[in-house]
Amino acid sequence: MFTEHKAKEFAEHWIQAWNSHDIEAIVSHYAEDVEYFSPFLTRLANNPHGTLCGKWALKEYLTKGLAAYPDLNFVLKNVFFGVRSVVIQYQSVNNLNASEVFEFDENGLVSRVQCHYDKW
Repeated sequence: MFTEHKAKEFAEHWIQAWNSHDIEAIVSHYAEDVEYFSPFLTRLANNPHGTLCGKWALKEYLTKGLAAYPDLNFVLKNVFFGVRSVVIQYQSVNNLNASEVFEFDENGLVSRVQCHYDKW
């Protein structure tokens, strides 16, 4: 089970990795077999299903995202923790309010991500 401290630590590191545009730091959070769900996949990766699987596919997609938004700067708003999950609420690109649900495997790596936005 996550503690409040561990959840906040994860969220802060995740936000910092994104804001530094460090793709290796970003993908270090994810398991090799990660499942990723995001409406942004339909725009940036021409993926009509909004899903992808695998760390290297995720890395390729996130690299495109960093290139598409060179001024990207996330602002952390809230962190929620659960048994093997964390929800991060933040201000995303284009002033979108975003929440991501991260589920973790037994090694403490993200195995599943669900991305949510307040508008599209």
